[in-house]
Amino acid sequence: MDKKLARIMEPGMKLNFFVLILFALASMFFSVWVGAAELVLVVLVYVFYKSRAKKRSAEIRRYVENLAFQVDDVSKHSLVNFPLPTIILRLDTGEVIWYNDGFIEMTGAHEGFFDMHISDAVPGFDTRWIMEGRTVCPYDVSVGERKFTVYGNVVRASGKSGARSLLATLFWVDITEFATLRDEHERSRPVVALVMLDSYEELYKGLSESEKSTLTASIDKMLNEWTAPTDGIMRRLERDKYLFIFENHNLLDFVQDKFSIIEKMHQVQNSEGIAATLSIGIGKGEYTLYELYQFASLGLDMALSRGGDQVVIKSKNAFEFYGGRSRELEKRTKVKSRVMANALRQLIRDSSQVFVMGHRFSDLDCIGAAAGVCAAVRKCGKPYYLLVDEEKTAALSLVRQMKEQPEYKDSFLTEDEAIVRADGSSLLIVVDTSRPDIVESEKLLQTVQRVAVIDHHRRAANYIENSAISMHEPYASSASELVAELLQYIVTPQDVTRLEAEAILAGIVLDTKSFTVKTGVRTFEAAAYLKQLGADTVEVRKLFSGDLEGFVKKCQLIAGAHEFAPGVSLSVTSDEVERAVASQAADELINLKGIRAAIVVYGEGVGTSVSARSYGQINVQFVMEKIGGGGSMNMAGAQFADKKPPEVSELVKRAVLEYLAEIEEQDRKAAQDGQSTEKGGTH
Repeated sequence: MDKKLARIMEPGMKLNFFVLILFALASMFFSVWVGAAELVLVVLVYVFYKSRAKKRSAEIRRYVENLAFQVDDVSKHSLVNFPLPTIILRLDTGEVIWYNDGFIEMTGAHEGFFDMHISDAVPGFDTRWIMEGRTVCPYDVSVGERKFTVYGNVVRASGKSGARSLLATLFWVDITEFATLRDEHERSRPVVALVMLDSYEELYKGLSESEKSTLTASIDKMLNEWTAPTDGIMRRLERDKYLFIFENHNLLDFVQDKFSIIEKMHQVQNSEGIAATLSIGIGKGEYTLYELYQFASLGLDMALSRGGDQVVIKSKNAFEFYGGRSRELEKRTKVKSRVMANALRQLIRDSSQVFVMGHRFSDLDCIGAAAGVCAAVRKCGKPYYLLVDEEKTAALSLVRQMKEQPEYKDSFLTEDEAIVRADGSSLLIVVDTSRPDIVESEKLLQTVQRVAVIDHHRRAANYIENSAISMHEPYASSASELVAELLQYIVTPQDVTRLEAEAILAGIVLDTKSFTVKTGVRTFEAAAYLKQLGADTVEVRKLFSGDLEGFVKKCQLIAGAHEFAPGVSLSVTSDEVERAVASQAADELINLKGIRAAIVVYGEGVGTSVSARSYGQINVQFVMEKIGGGGSMNMAGAQFADKKPPEVSELVKRAVLEYLAEIEEQDRKAAQDGQSTEKGGTH
């Protein structure tokens, strides 16, 4: 410190004395006596200066030391008497080394915390956040009935041995009143719901006016009983739609109850035994009622596109799904198909060219629907191009036959070729999927501005938005069935080749399991139309034929299956299996007596795939969605690029058991509600 003070007290003085000495020496050339006198004078001045500088350094040193002691006393006094609870601990061990009286009062302890771990002083508290470089704890810390925000900073301290350690000083700010207001604000935020009686047409069809009135009264009564505890507002907007506004804390109760109103409403039936079903879209998380209403509309659209009879909660970043156990009812009308066909035809005519693609690992339904779309585009006189990955498609034999046809010469493109060819007037038609993450080419989807979607799967949370046309019908058996309906209003029988008709029929046969699953009147009408176009069922059957190796693998999958849950069969193999073979194995397993769902987990490339089947008793779509997949109620799947089959099989088991537990809980509540209703009716 003395050297530092010397440098402060002597800014350039040595240079000054050196210059004076030079002048004195120069004076000796003129007079020795004068030069000697100047040297003596310079020495005397230097001695006097050094004496004064030493005294001033001592004074300044005493002043600084005194000031340091005062600051240290003030710091210690301030820290001890700091109005906020304060604690100092070692970051490496979490041991408390100092605390003030405020911290004692905060914890309500009757003894000290020295050498105690911080988690013992404040249960559940950890210091990872401050070690990550944060200065504010990212969550509220509860101590007794109070809540605190914790601020902290890290200091490097040296011990007597010279070792350095990290110390953390934590300041605890009581935010109990603020947290209470914040929580109350969150609890009281408005939530908007749109409630739709999605089975209205089927429910009221053929009823007399008195029967309609009785049925409506029963539905309104059940809805009023559901909404009454919330003190919310419910108003009828249309004959089959209601607006319901309530507070956020009631939504938490509904979620905890798994929206039992969905199951309760099934108790209301008409004279024909058709049960009433609800679709509910809920908007939450926004600050304006208009935005909440928009979210509720999106949620309702999502619920209807997934087959109805369910609740969809839409927030800013996600969809949440509840219900959806009942089968979809066939609700399409020929009027809607005609309108969609006219719109699609006009969209094609306004385009310079049309690209057609489905989902990755395309199957017969995907390729069949694409072939039907190509026939419609050809009728409109526009060039068309298909994107199919021949290395991954499960319909390779059909693709090869199509490439041999003159109508499809130079029509199959790679992703890069399609992107280069695309222009501002191009149209992209996506079939058999509405999820942007599983289409054949995500880059092409992002490149082409105008997109049309034709799909029959229940809509997932991530779907292709802002499409020019979206024919999304979860009530249809297959995408090929939808395309067959559209073709009736776009082409004549001469415009469709026999192979295209057979491809479309093969897609229907695939997804309906030869007309045994999810088959409605419109499905048979579509098949009859395709027969009129020249489809040969024998040739269709040939498209499903496999080789001996595939047959052996299918038998091995079936032989390796086991029932790990009541009515749920699971087969797992780490071997690489063709998707079609795995699907066929699942189809065979679901036909076994007592099996409600069949799941096959198999290796595919460097990843793992899952194929799930059911006859509707278990919604395999919900099971697959729990592990990141999707599909429909009877047929679903999932893909994993970075997991092995044994690991995926554990995920599948957990998802199935979780789903079965949810269903059991819903059934239990429905039974209790039914009993309470019967008791209420006897009084």
